[in-house]
Amino acid sequence: MLVYRLIDILFQFMYLCLIARVILSWIPHNYSHPAVQFLYRLTEPILRPFRMIIPAHSIGIDISPILALVALGFIRRLIFRAI
Repeated sequence: MLVYRLIDILFQFMYLCLIARVILSWIPHNYSHPAVQFLYRLTEPILRPFRMIIPAHSIGIDISPILALVALGFIRRLIFRAI
């Protein structure tokens, strides 16, 4: 069950990173800070496909983090059912 736990930790980490990215979008922050750059580099590949499907400017709000969280949850469930 070590593999199960490692996968679960990875998904939890990604959830937290996406939520941190959303919170950062609500407050002023320093884009050049190494922690912020790390967070953006980690989450952008996950968010980009959803932004291409539904651009934020088309509806006035960026819902890509919501879609990414739902997709991660779906992928997580698929993986755990396969294990």
